[in-house]
Formats: sequence, structure tokens, C-alpha cells
Amino acid sequence: MKKIVLSILFSASVIFAQNFTLSSAELQGQLTSKQVFNGFGCSGENISPELSWKDAPKGTKSFAITVYDPDAPTGSGWWHWVVFDISKDKFILPSGFGNSESKDAIQSITDFGKTGFGGAYPPKGDKAHRYIFTVHALDIETIGLDKNTNPALVGYYLNTHSLAKASLISHYGR
Repeated sequence: MKKIVLSILFSASVIFAQNFTLSSAELQGQLTSKQVFNGFGCSGENISPELSWKDAPKGTKSFAITVYDPDAPTGSGWWHWVVFDISKDKFILPSGFGNSESKDAIQSITDFGKTGFGGAYPPKGDKAHRYIFTVHALDIETIGLDKNTNPALVGYYLNTHSLAKASLISHYGR
């Protein structure tokens, strides 16, 4: 009897987590010059896209956003954007949010060595890279870290406190 009850509870929580979704009116299958880095030989606009999410799981106390390129030739991928301590009452980040300071969230350093959004920047001639935009629903109001925290440490806290996450994947090559 206990096995059946546990199985049903687990299935219900997985189904609920599947309703948690991330969307963007600006992101499609391919990133545009708007989301491409401006520097190191790239001439994009380096503007963070609008992101919105819905149906967060019960118990969500805050959100975080990450943008990660697992195809970067570093052996450990590349963190393009790390935002945390987003209020549980906020369900959208407008276009350009990652390009300025905000009191609504903390943007920590990326693998570019700076805070805020860092656009796509794959090596010339490399295959198109995947850029994974993820919203994390967290069980804590604040992570307790600051803007100088490296992405790996933020990721540790996100994984420790994640109730659910939803992702979008866009590609870019040059």
C-alpha cells in the first residue's frame, strides 16, 4: 500500500512541475544580433531578451534565471547570465533587464568576468552553440550571495534549492 501512495504522490509532483513554463516573445530557434555579444570580434547588440514564466510550483519563494552555453570549448561550458533573488511575485523580466543595475534582483558575474547579460559568442567556424535560458523556482526568498559570486557557486545554491525549472533553447553560430 505504501508503494502505491508514494508512486502516486511522485507522479502528481512531476505532472505539476511540467506546467512550469518559460517563454519569450523575442527568442526563437536562432538568436538574433540583438542577443549577440558586442566585443571580441562580435558586433551584436548584447541585449538580454524578454523572459516570462508561469505556473510555478506551490512553495516557490523566489526565482532565478540562468543562460548557459554547454557547447563552449572550455571543458565546463560558459555562463552568459546569472540572475537570482527575483521576487516570487515577479513573472517577467523585460528586454534589456540584464543590461542595467536593478533593485529587483541580483545579477552576479558571468564567465565574461562582469555582471549582467553577456550575449552569444561562439568561435568562428564552430558548430552552432546551444544557449539554454532557464528559470528556476526556489524554496528560499534569498540565496544570500552577492553580485561578485561566481556562476558555479550560484549554480550550487540553485540546484540545492530548486523546486522546478523550465528552459528554452536557442542556437547561434558564426
